[in-house]
Amino acid sequence: MYRFALPLTLLLAACGAQPAPEFFDAKRRDIRHDGRDYVVYQKGNRAEIIRLGFLRPGQHRATRETMTRLLEQVTGCAIIAATLQGDSGEMRTTLRCPEAAG
Repeated sequence: MYRFALPLTLLLAACGAQPAPEFFDAKRRDIRHDGRDYVVYQKGNRAEIIRLGFLRPGQHRATRETMTRLLEQVTGCAIIAATLQGDSGEMRTTLRCPEAAG
């Protein structure tokens, strides 16, 4: 059993916040909000937010709401609600941005 511990640990360590393929070369922003860490990737009018860490049962709905607010605050753009996909771990959306954003 112990011989699997190190490779498993290394594998899990490599699973940090990695963007979806469409967000390779995107602008990355690391955020800490209410003691929780998030990573936002923005590429043009598309964005992805990834929550890092563990949630307890009952925290998912509030975390999802926080993630949508953070996306808008960090990008300076409005979420197009019909394009929002994902859950309290990772969400992607299309944004409506002012001319200078992105």
